[in-house]
Amino acid sequence: MIEQLAIAVFGVTAVFLSQDGRASWRRWAPVFGLLSQPFWFYAAWKASQWGVFVLAVLYAAAWARGFWIQWISAARTPR
Repeated sequence: MIEQLAIAVFGVTAVFLSQDGRASWRRWAPVFGLLSQPFWFYAAWKASQWGVFVLAVLYAAAWARGFWIQWISAARTPR
């Protein structure tokens, strides 16, 4: 039950922020997306939903890419 609540809160927040018109808000989408991933992994493992587990790995990679672009490489780029 807790994992479903966390997936809903973090996942929906990530998707909502990814569509925001403000770049300063959009950059938080991958943070919330990554926060949701451990709950996806646990829920998929607990239910033996291996296809969902594989999708969670792919989503985690996509959110990690977004985190890298929005936070890591953005910090290295001179403004």
